[in-house]
Amino acid sequence: MIIDSRTMESEDEESSLGPESEDEDSELSDNALQEAFAKGMLKPGMNVLVEAPKKFVNNVEGLRHCLAGFRKDLPWVERLDMTNLPAEDVIFKAEGKVTSGKPGGANADDDFQREMFFYRQAQATVLDALPILNKHGIATKRPDDYFAEMSKSDQQMQKIRKKLIAKELILEKSEKAKKLREQRKFGKKVQVEVIQKRQKEKRLMMTAVKKYQKGDKKKGGKDAPKASPASKKAADKHGPNAKRKFKDQKFGFGGKKSGKKWNTKESHNDVSSFRAKVANAKGNKGAKKGAKGGKQNKRPGKSVRKKTKARS
Repeated sequence: MIIDSRTMESEDEESSLGPESEDEDSELSDNALQEAFAKGMLKPGMNVLVEAPKKFVNNVEGLRHCLAGFRKDLPWVERLDMTNLPAEDVIFKAEGKVTSGKPGGANADDDFQREMFFYRQAQATVLDALPILNKHGIATKRPDDYFAEMSKSDQQMQKIRKKLIAKELILEKSEKAKKLREQRKFGKKVQVEVIQKRQKEKRLMMTAVKKYQKGDKKKGGKDAPKASPASKKAADKHGPNAKRKFKDQKFGFGGKKSGKKWNTKESHNDVSSFRAKVANAKGNKGAKKGAKGGKQNKRPGKSVRKKTKARS
């Protein structure tokens, strides 16, 4: 193989001056673009990126090959795949309407029709799958004594149980506290009522005692029995008692009571009852001296009076 030394030198020079020459070319191109833009040579729409049309490849053989690689020859019990048309609509049949069992028969924009189509298709699939499952000996009903395994562990359930018990205790405490508050309020109310009742009874008793002391009532506040007409007639026959007579004599009985001691012209001029000795304290000095000296009779003491009464 023969290699020309000139070509080697030219390649070395290009490799050594490669980056600098690219920078210079870019600077020249930028300057040229600026000059062209200043002259008005550049117009919109000149520099447009045009994408090449995308080619869609429908490789049917390759897709089939991939599908064959995914597909496995498994029994139906492992796959449980079924393709069914929707079951017959009983309501439409009763109304006399004809419905097509094909998927195109339902309006895809109508939510109700679409959901009913899925429901009837699932119903038809169940009706077709139950005999096949029974044929393969697969149970389709849950036994009466079936207990499902818990998805949570016993430790987690114990934690939940503790939390529930704590919540119940908190609720019980709050209920007890609420009842105690209500009982205290009720107790205070009852206590106030009892105190008010006692005070009322005390006031009534005091008023009864005062009336009894005044003579309005007798026997612990009970009303005194009214006097009968016969007792009144007897009291009128006997007349007032000595105490009433004395008060009538002293204070008067009926009529005008005020102004009795006022002087009048006659009483002012009447001097018949005037006594000079008594008014001037002259005369009868011996009587005073006798009173001071103890010659006047004095009332005996209490003990002496008791003795005299006992003797008599």
